[in-house]
Amino acid sequence: MGSMPPLLSFLLMIVSGWVHRHQLIVIEFLQAENQLLKKRLRGKRIRFTDAERALLGRKAKAVGRKALMKLDTIVCPDTLLRWHRQFVARKWNFSHRRGPGRPGIMREISELIMRMAEDNPRWGYTRIQGALANLSHKVGRGTIANVLKRNGIEPSPGRSQRTPWSTFLKAHWKVLAACDFLTVEVWTSKGLVTHYLLFVISLADRAVKIAGSRRAQTNLGCFRLLAM
Repeated sequence: MGSMPPLLSFLLMIVSGWVHRHQLIVIEFLQAENQLLKKRLRGKRIRFTDAERALLGRKAKAVGRKALMKLDTIVCPDTLLRWHRQFVARKWNFSHRRGPGRPGIMREISELIMRMAEDNPRWGYTRIQGALANLSHKVGRGTIANVLKRNGIEPSPGRSQRTPWSTFLKAHWKVLAACDFLTVEVWTSKGLVTHYLLFVISLADRAVKIAGSRRAQTNLGCFRLLAM
């Protein structure tokens, strides 16, 4: 393709300069308007609805924190970007799907049960229950069994006849890797679209390799692993 004619290049330069000056004028107007509004408010809080927070958060994310600082916005830039993060997180909030039921055991007690079972391979449910009772924790045998099963810990005496998981990991740590998906939210003309990234991490040196990415609407089984 040949070079652009000098006259056309000159006209484009003039138009570009005019657009830039016009944008500066708009920004200066918005800054002046925001300053006047802040003076009128005199520190009073404006209460925004959830829909308004989502709208402002989306717009703020597109503008970016650096540009927001120059605009002297009514709501501070960090708050606007926090609203955007909350809007994205709300997409993955499935609390409305949770049905009624007995609350789960406290995380601290679950960790204590697992530590007792791993440090004492010959302890059964009753022995662990007694040890917890000595620490003023009243936990049923069924709850202890569920905690161990959920975390892949076998009941005694089978637990004492197998190699502990911690020992296995130490022996094979340099050749082990883990893989998982993470999500990235991208604004498109159709709204907020989720992209899945498949990554692999070496447990020994924490090196991460991105294996592929797909939009949420596509079949995740169609990932084509890239060369590692």
